[in-house]
Amino acid sequence: MATRTPASRERAAQLFHALSDPTRLSIIRRLRLSERCVCDLTEALDSAQSRLSFHLKVLKDAELVTDRREGRWMYYTLNTDRLEEMAQLLEELASPPSPSERKNGCC
Repeated sequence: MATRTPASRERAAQLFHALSDPTRLSIIRRLRLSERCVCDLTEALDSAQSRLSFHLKVLKDAELVTDRREGRWMYYTLNTDRLEEMAQLLEELASPPSPSERKNGCC
């Protein structure tokens, strides 16, 4: 496992924070199937559009979703590259440390 830089640790924290809310996880689950209009997500999640917009902004800032405008509606798509990045981060965290990463001495 490579030593993580402060920037990459911050990026990992941003990605995991973006998925730390049940509403955002529900959005991701729905976007796994296909692109969705914000009005569809609002109805499916039984949520006010303003509340949903906040959660979509968090996901967009973490680059987990992308959006496009069509007329007055916004359509959201899952960014699978970012989910793969998260899977790699989890693999790194789950792998045993290399000998150079282990501390010498007691404790």
